[in-house]
Amino acid sequence: MSAILGKKIGMTQIFDEKGNVRPVTVVEAGPCIVTALRTKEKHGYNAIQVGFGPAKKVNKPMQGMLKELKLKNLREFRVEKPEDYKIGQEIKVDIFKDGDSVKVSGVTIGKGFQGTIKRWHHHRGPMGHGSKSHRIPGSIGSGTTPGRVYKGRRMSGHMGAVRATLKNVKVVRVDLNNNLILVSGSVPGSKGNLVEIVKS
Repeated sequence: MSAILGKKIGMTQIFDEKGNVRPVTVVEAGPCIVTALRTKEKHGYNAIQVGFGPAKKVNKPMQGMLKELKLKNLREFRVEKPEDYKIGQEIKVDIFKDGDSVKVSGVTIGKGFQGTIKRWHHHRGPMGHGSKSHRIPGSIGSGTTPGRVYKGRRMSGHMGAVRATLKNVKVVRVDLNNNLILVSGSVPGSKGNLVEIVKS
């Protein structure tokens, strides 16, 4: 198994062996419990389902299932041999070591409804008193031809709160006693968010 679920604790900085300051994100990873097995013969693919920590929003059927398991968040990870795992088996941070390269996935911080300047980095108009186009979107297409707005036009709308993945993130330190992983730089989401860490 080369993946684990965790909770983002926050950011801090540490000194490496050369005395340089390294900004790191602290993730409380695991222990995760194997809750189900998926096999190619029965489900069409090989994977294991693991559970971890409290969840923010779950529907009624999931609540009943999680109540029995005493877990809140469930995720599936693809594996080659699901028969190597048993239901109830614990997955801890000892599957990682210092210097590993990982992918970190999570839901980014929501920004609400934003205009084109913040959302797409558009330029603003002149700020003089005679101008009437300070931060408005401006023209979105011509009139008769094509007579419509092309799909994909960058406009105002909901920003953030989407799944994002950072690749080639380095594991700086693994704390086996406290189930902590320190990864280089920042990871998606706010403090307390669920993150997935997968070995590259």
